[in-house]
Amino acid sequence: MRTALFLLLLLALAAVPGSLVPQRTSDPNGVTQYKVDHPTLYPILDKLQVFSTYSSVWFSAIYLLLFVSLIGCIIPRVKHHVDAMLAKPPKTPFRLSRMAGYREAEAPAGVTAAEAIEAARAQLKSARYRTVVFDDGRQTSVSAERGYLRETGNLVFHIALLGILVVVGIGGGFGWTAQRVVVTGQTFVNTSVNFDSFNPGRFVDSDNLPAYSVKVDDLKVTYDSANGDSRGQALDYDATVTATRKDGSSYRTHIKVNHPLRIDGTSVYLLGNGYAPVLTFRDANGKVIKSEATPFLPEDSNLTSQGVVKVASGLSEQLGIIGIFMPTAPTDTDAQNLSSYPGLNNPRVSLTVYAGDLGVDSGQPQSVYALDTKGLTQIAGPTAKTKGLNLGLGETVKLPNGLGSVTFSGVKRFASLDIHHDPTQGWVLVFAILVLAGLLTSLFVPRRRMWVKATTDASGAVRLEYAGLARGEDPRLDEAVASLVAAHQKRLALGGFKNGKA
Repeated sequence: MRTALFLLLLLALAAVPGSLVPQRTSDPNGVTQYKVDHPTLYPILDKLQVFSTYSSVWFSAIYLLLFVSLIGCIIPRVKHHVDAMLAKPPKTPFRLSRMAGYREAEAPAGVTAAEAIEAARAQLKSARYRTVVFDDGRQTSVSAERGYLRETGNLVFHIALLGILVVVGIGGGFGWTAQRVVVTGQTFVNTSVNFDSFNPGRFVDSDNLPAYSVKVDDLKVTYDSANGDSRGQALDYDATVTATRKDGSSYRTHIKVNHPLRIDGTSVYLLGNGYAPVLTFRDANGKVIKSEATPFLPEDSNLTSQGVVKVASGLSEQLGIIGIFMPTAPTDTDAQNLSSYPGLNNPRVSLTVYAGDLGVDSGQPQSVYALDTKGLTQIAGPTAKTKGLNLGLGETVKLPNGLGSVTFSGVKRFASLDIHHDPTQGWVLVFAILVLAGLLTSLFVPRRRMWVKATTDASGAVRLEYAGLARGEDPRLDEAVASLVAAHQKRLALGGFKNGKA
């Protein structure tokens, strides 16, 4: 048991890195950003599998050792518990005066030792004690025991904990998670090629996922607009979606924080949101080359966001653009590019433009949220002759070198969705309930032994002794013995033990 407790503590400590750094399974974009922000530390942590903490070799080793330790702990305890439940209560100690709550009393006149003990046995049995009577000719006693439910609860707790470990391991093999950023008005289909990131379990067939679709119709966010420290804090997120099941039936519903969409065995959670500025690019002749909403990732609580737009065709040169979007931009044009409020009060976008080969035709995969500026020439921005392009909503500016123009056409919202499939969720809930029930039972059910001894002296009077013993802490043991004495004396006084009615 000590080994299991040590490993459980070690498992808790091993899980700490999973909360300190982003994880590939839940926040792949955060891992990418961590790599950019910490270029020296990232390779070290990556080799240590810190970004995949819960599937790392060292975490799995602790997990398996805990699993084995719990099995080794449970099996002998189950056998010992069954043997104890089948055994009779122990023989009455010779000297009860050494036990807790010791009391002495005298039986009413005319009551024999056997009758007193039979009355005590009946009293204890009514209190759900297991009893056995001992008679050695000189004295008669009853030995009683109860509280085996305490050890049963303890075993249920550990078996259920083991069950959680098993089903979580199974769920990791047959479950999967995925992430998808969806701009309002767009639809995503539940296929592996349609996700921004996909993390399948070892036994998942990624080609046979339930083929449903979800369209994000609208996303409303309510902010606290009052003055004070809480100004700008989000009060509510509400994504209105149209879900189409794999059988073709559709329905409209809402996704909120902690209120996911349940569809075809998966859960779709709303993890985050942001803005997707709509930038329209035209060539020198005014022809629209590209016009689409591009998700910009938030960088602070006021949703100052950064994004990348790539124009790979239609112009005389390929353009890579790093943009900063501010939903409420400062009115001072010389101020920093930081939003002062997350709502759309004064939306502006600031663009740094690069020209050159973007490498999109090389066949190498590229992140849509990052731009490799090596080999590119900055033609508008801090190090270029032309200042960065700063546009308010609806404004148009010309691109450098006569390449055309760009218009800040509008702003849409995007929802960051997290899709989960875990076939063992129900079992985890069942075992979690059993863990709680077993723990409460082991904490609040006392394990007690009670004894009542009757001795007949030379004058024929029957002397009664009462005592108890607790296994573990039991602050109410003395009270329980006193209650037994009072109830037993009352039963003797009423004579309810006569004629076999005890």
